[in-house]
Amino acid sequence: MDIISNRLILRKPNSNDLCDFYRIYADPATNVFNPKGPIENIEIAQDILQLWISQWQQDGFGMWVISPREDEFNILGFGGFTHRQFAGQPIINLGYRFAVQAWGNGYATEATKAMLQAGFDQCQLQLVNATVRINHRASQKVLEKSGFVYKKTVQDQPHVLPAHVYQYNISKWRVERLNHYRNQAIQHINHNQL
Repeated sequence: MDIISNRLILRKPNSNDLCDFYRIYADPATNVFNPKGPIENIEIAQDILQLWISQWQQDGFGMWVISPREDEFNILGFGGFTHRQFAGQPIINLGYRFAVQAWGNGYATEATKAMLQAGFDQCQLQLVNATVRINHRASQKVLEKSGFVYKKTVQDQPHVLPAHVYQYNISKWRVERLNHYRNQAIQHINHNQL
């Protein structure tokens, strides 16, 4: 399932994405807030990428490759949904990672909103979680702008800063979509009355 937003194309990963995946996930700058640190070698990257490909086949959702619409071969990052154990609980987690040169352009917010729409409308997800370290304010802002609600702070791993847990559920999504369409209809009526 491909997604096209205003500026981005999100597509399923394939084995040809390995070099770009490794380039982004092995970069220490993109892992400052990741307790596990950068991916250590291309073999680990290949294993993770294969898991992502398999997840699409098994679950019908997963991680996407994110590129600008005008150059789909310029991979800016990766993002999407994964099954994860967090603080002892199974969750569906939304995550993303962008190359440094893509930072500061609003791509994370745009991609997150597009992924949520696909997750709720096409994949029939009921609840999406996102976890972010308490000192990673940029990602917290992305989640808040995208409609996630802060739920709690959890010490999920020893010897690292705690993580904030954010959630977005299908009920909230439906209400916000209804309000969006209602506001569009009102604007359309008001415009036609002018």
